[in-house]
Amino acid sequence: MPVTNVSKDPQAMTMTIVADFPVPVRRLWDAYADPRQLEKFWGPVGWPATFTRHDMYPGGESQYYMTGPDGEKPAAWFEFIAVTEGQSFEVLDGFSKENGSRDLGSPVMRMVFAFEETTEGSRLVHTTHFNSAAELEQILEMGMEEGTLSAMSQIDAVVADLQSFAAGQAVKTQLIGDHQARLSRVIRGTLDQVWKAHHDPELLRKWQLGPAGWTMPVCEVGTVVGETYRYEWEREGGQDRFGFTGTVLEIEAPHRSVTTEAMIGQEETATTNELTLTPVDGGTLLSLLVTYPDETLRETILATGMADGMETSYARLESEVLSV
Repeated sequence: MPVTNVSKDPQAMTMTIVADFPVPVRRLWDAYADPRQLEKFWGPVGWPATFTRHDMYPGGESQYYMTGPDGEKPAAWFEFIAVTEGQSFEVLDGFSKENGSRDLGSPVMRMVFAFEETTEGSRLVHTTHFNSAAELEQILEMGMEEGTLSAMSQIDAVVADLQSFAAGQAVKTQLIGDHQARLSRVIRGTLDQVWKAHHDPELLRKWQLGPAGWTMPVCEVGTVVGETYRYEWEREGGQDRFGFTGTVLEIEAPHRSVTTEAMIGQEETATTNELTLTPVDGGTLLSLLVTYPDETLRETILATGMADGMETSYARLESEVLSV
């Protein structure tokens, strides 16, 4: 059990948990920055978490739910107030309604996570600030302390895994619910480099090509909300042209963009694509959450080898754009 101290201060209206780990600060930080890892320990034992959004930058937000033993799925949210990479982050934490909106009628807590180097590895100081002593008592009666300690008991196993989430791993696909999929990969490049590579037409034409022998004659990029984009590919010689188009719904450079996407001529089957970029050890974690109209379309598209095609392009991105 990594927790070394738990203190509650009704006058300051805080609860502070101190935990020590035999790994560098960077490894512990990345476990909180990567939603794939955070899911493995954020919920108490028996209540795994699923993050459908995790934007670790000031002004960003996270949305998640935990699945209980009987299938119940209480949902919650973070709003990131401050982030100092590798040192600390501060969030507002609250519950969500069934429709996914914030339940501001329930307690909203402020949580600060501070990371420190120690002679044996790293230390996490997790302080929760409540709005009143009565609220502190109420939340503790709901089992917050026990739940947090149960969740943190799982961190050691996550940070001990040095391979699954490292740079060099191919694109990984995770099914979420009945109509979403998250595709993830660590790209060997800085946050700004990876963002530019996704939004500069000249760079896109160099790497977003799929198998050898294809070209990208049309590359019209959308960079502000409301703009449309259009990408088209064809085999060398001009055969088999196809493409995708969509609209920019949200954009927060260099961290996040949300777009619609549909194959040209099949706009009725549009998906919503949420791209999030997060700095991690070895490069930039790229997470692409795709929301499909239904489960059938999700399975059909994934079965085409979508992840393999993305891996081919990302490998080219690293070798022909970011390594230059």
